[in-house]
Amino acid sequence: MNRADKRNALDNAMFTSLAAAGEYLKTQSEIRAVVLSGDGSSFCAGLDFGSFQAMAQGPKTESGPKTESGMNAGAMSEGRITHLAQQVCWVWQEVPVPVIVAVHGHALGGGMQIALGADIRYVHPDTQLSVREVHWGLIPDMTGTLMLSRLVRPDIAKELVFTAKIISGKEGYEIGLATHLSENPHADAMVLAREIAGRSPDAVRGAKKLLNLQANVGAAQQFADEREVIGRLIGQANQVEAVMSHFEKRPANYQQASLF
Repeated sequence: MNRADKRNALDNAMFTSLAAAGEYLKTQSEIRAVVLSGDGSSFCAGLDFGSFQAMAQGPKTESGPKTESGMNAGAMSEGRITHLAQQVCWVWQEVPVPVIVAVHGHALGGGMQIALGADIRYVHPDTQLSVREVHWGLIPDMTGTLMLSRLVRPDIAKELVFTAKIISGKEGYEIGLATHLSENPHADAMVLAREIAGRSPDAVRGAKKLLNLQANVGAAQQFADEREVIGRLIGQANQVEAVMSHFEKRPANYQQASLF
């Protein structure tokens, strides 16, 4: 990811480009392994603030940021179990070779969910990690509810989501979010990628396919449920209040729950 001046925050172009990069990699038979990283001081700080500021304007007409081509990030493509925002995370499971992510600086919200979508995670001990969506009155809707529950105990997953707490890379490793702690995640990820590249490409691809088969059972329904819940949340009173209270630097004044 190469938007270092914005800590690789996810804007319209980033959604489109990440999904397209994954689709391209799926077609390249000569590729043996992939390393996904972020340029600059952070891996990915989450959704671009402009999207949250738009949410503060009131009830939605469409959910999610739009891509540069005008496509809504919540739009579905024929034959997919994901919409565009989910595909940015899920495509790394569809890439037939191992995808290793190198995480440093920040991995917040959507950035955290992208990291969860990889096969293996190298994380710097001081990285700030958070499933941040509840802070904005949302839920992790980029495949995060499925991917998070695969890696950590159910009670830990719930605490991370319910509180939107920020934890360190070291804490993330201790609860299972990181495969390895590393002072130089990108360099160490490249070492592993080269090791994998030295193995039989047919065996590695076949192994990833088999290891994912059982794990991915039920994914389509989970992602549909994410889309249903986020669609009900975005632009509603309590979600708008979450965003407005953040930017106005005041405690939130929520109404009684009425959606679920």
